Amino acid sequence: MDFQPIRTKKIYQEIIDQIKGLIAKGSLKPGDKLMSERELAEKMQVGRSAVREAFRALEAMKVIEIRPGEGTYIREASADSIADALSLVLQADQKTASELMELRKILEVECARLAAKRRSGRDLTAMKKALEQMAKDIENGDLGDRADLAFHYSVAKAASNTMVLRLMTTIADTMMHVMRTARVELYRDPKLPHKLLQEHLIIYQAIANSDSEAAQKAMYDHLQGIESAVFNKKNQSS
Repeated sequence: MDFQPIRTKKIYQEIIDQIKGLIAKGSLKPGDKLMSERELAEKMQVGRSAVREAFRALEAMKVIEIRPGEGTYIREASADSIADALSLVLQADQKTASELMELRKILEVECARLAAKRRSGRDLTAMKKALEQMAKDIENGDLGDRADLAFHYSVAKAASNTMVLRLMTTIADTMMHVMRTARVELYRDPKLPHKLLQEHLIIYQAIANSDSEAAQKAMYDHLQGIESAVFNKKNQSS
């Protein structure tokens, strides 16, 4: 058996991992102020030198901004800085993100097929409202991740399966985070936002037309395209 030597992780790396983990969960957001070096050292029961080293590394990664005389902040959500910060999540926990995309294909492709058969007028209205918001977000230069999640949730709701809807609700926070990370990566290409919107419109139209096969295919193509674009790009850059 090919066992590997056990190496103790350096304290500053543990601090970095915890801060990145809080960003991944959404507990820390761009603009949030971190504790001071002294406070964080006391909270984590480590030396201030370890916290200082972690802060320097995180600043180099563009995750935090150290403002002399003011404090340390999670970097603001400018297009480039948030892309660098959020891409850390894929680096830190790519397996979770990849498995979530697999789960989405398992759930949502079938949801789209069922939605085409079972959707109500109210369901279509909810989907259309989400698409309209997504279009507005794109025009305003926003990520549109909330509208994206609202659309996919409305498709799941239209499938009229309470167990599936409950599962979608359970993973909603993780989905939101992965969607945001994926959109940051994908939106570096200025053509992608409109392409993604068009893919959602195709899914909507198939459901509105009660075309279950077309809805199923459109949802699969959409999710497969996102997965390929994000993780192929990630692998090429690593």
